[in-house]
Amino acid sequence: MARNWIWAVVLGTAFFVTATAADAKCRESRVDVRGDWGQAEFRIDLADDDDERAQGLMFVEEMARDKGMLFIYEQPQHATFWMRNTLIPLDMIFIGEDGVVRQIHENAIPMDETVIDGGDGVLAVLEVNAGVVADFGIAPGDVLRHPAFGEDAVWACPAE
Repeated sequence: MARNWIWAVVLGTAFFVTATAADAKCRESRVDVRGDWGQAEFRIDLADDDDERAQGLMFVEEMARDKGMLFIYEQPQHATFWMRNTLIPLDMIFIGEDGVVRQIHENAIPMDETVIDGGDGVLAVLEVNAGVVADFGIAPGDVLRHPAFGEDAVWACPAE
């Protein structure tokens, strides 16, 4: 009887370790954000080509609180955005190639065509619902984890 109990514990522990390791794997459909405030995970849609980046979140009428869009460029560059045909207010998080948050623009106004300047050296931009940045306390210097940032990122994806 004791032997069966020991095997149950061993198998249960093995399952937990395996499940935890699987959860740690990066996915194209998810981005993790970490800072002094803790950690958050967002389900994302990718915009990684010119057409997808041009469309962005235009005409989206609502978005779940844990959802966002990750715009990824081929190389770091000067990034600018606007809110043309964007119906929901957004927070924009501008990220360097190392996965570190460089700049943030909060509460972008729907339909506003004013240019939002994210600065130089931007590899990716995460757009989330307005208020999310303030709710979590996301700030410049926080880090993101996603396969787009590669193995040299500050918070790199685990090796396969």
